[in-house]
Amino acid sequence: MARQQLGALDVAFLCLERETTPMHFGALLVFGAPPSGEVRSVATLLGERAGRLAALRQRAQPTWCPPGGAVWTEAPDFRIENHLAVHHLKHSDELAAVVAEAMARPLEPAHPLWHLDVIGLADGRFAVLATLHHAVCDGPGAVELGLGLFDGFTAPVRPSASCSGDRPSLRTAARSASAALTHPARWIDGATKIAHLGKRIYESAGIVSAVLGGMRLPDPGSPLVGTHSARRGVAMSRLSLSRFQHVRALHGGTINDVILALVTGALREWLKRRNRTLHGRTVRALVPVNRRQSPSSASGRNQLSGYLCELPVGEPDPLQRLHEIRSMMNSSKAAGPCRGPGAFPVVAEHLPRVVHRIVTPVIARGAPLLCDLVVSNVPLPAITLAVQGAELHEVYPFVPLAPGHIIGIAACSYGDAMCVGVNTDPQVMADLADFADSLPQELDKLARHT
Repeated sequence: MARQQLGALDVAFLCLERETTPMHFGALLVFGAPPSGEVRSVATLLGERAGRLAALRQRAQPTWCPPGGAVWTEAPDFRIENHLAVHHLKHSDELAAVVAEAMARPLEPAHPLWHLDVIGLADGRFAVLATLHHAVCDGPGAVELGLGLFDGFTAPVRPSASCSGDRPSLRTAARSASAALTHPARWIDGATKIAHLGKRIYESAGIVSAVLGGMRLPDPGSPLVGTHSARRGVAMSRLSLSRFQHVRALHGGTINDVILALVTGALREWLKRRNRTLHGRTVRALVPVNRRQSPSSASGRNQLSGYLCELPVGEPDPLQRLHEIRSMMNSSKAAGPCRGPGAFPVVAEHLPRVVHRIVTPVIARGAPLLCDLVVSNVPLPAITLAVQGAELHEVYPFVPLAPGHIIGIAACSYGDAMCVGVNTDPQVMADLADFADSLPQELDKLARHT
């Protein structure tokens, strides 16, 4: 079976891995009580299902073709027990500590890059904490992969790709042009590939120009940017999706616009508690964008881009904040996911893998020059999901922290729940619980605003 190459963006995520910046994301899934009453039986079932998913049996193995690249290959020593743990909690407040420890603990690169913690909760329910390296897939890809763990779903089959199956490179285009000289029938194909390469170079140059032009020095002493430790702290906030829909019906925009408005209001309150000057101030958020519907999307498992959105924390009126965010996001969407400074993942997927190995760890240190935090939103399918007959109730996602960022925020809608997961360095953001408590308060402000 042909081995699948890691895309250039996949390799970039591997290159970002450091002790203080582990590049895995997480999802805490909360279920009802298992019919069997035994959490260990749930863990056994999940282990069996995970073992049938090809992507979860594979590790990243470096290769010489292309230079600096890697392929997904079956781990010869794969054992499910190395990726599975069972916990029994006596108190509900212990759950956040388990999640924080998992988000701080790097995954072992010599093995498949994932882990499942099955957690028995004090009230009889159970939770599953899944951690998965960003090189394995992005958020939408994780949803697709994770469905194989639920009742009634079979393991998805992913197409394999060999080294020659990558997107056209400079060398590939040159070979196509040479072949066209001796085989006239290939003129059209060769010209098409060269034109495609030219388009990619043009796109990349435009994005690079936008990225460089959009860089700015963080505010001196900003509490949102700084050197963080290897420790992590997390908070979870469950909101009503119906409430979001009510706000959208009142004021327009999208659910994602409302999420960004809540984050803006919570950041405003957090900065006020630190006596920060807010007048005219903005906080720049990177909002990831799924490119799977794009005909020119990446060949790797990460197929994303991003928009940069200036969150108007200096604006005191909640409704005006929402209107400004809506306007900025509409402008970004009109330009498309391959335009603007937030589209730097598109450039990353065009770079040779060996370049990522050399320069990405260095360039990553400049992340605060581009944005202050990541705010992600990955909805689940509008279907009922269950494991061993126990229905899924809530899903709290967590994004990794880039170098220099002290907070990352992710949201996931399922059923009538909009669940928000906050990941941070507790040494910098000791009042994380207050920040999470601000989110429902900000939602109430918008719901009451007419």
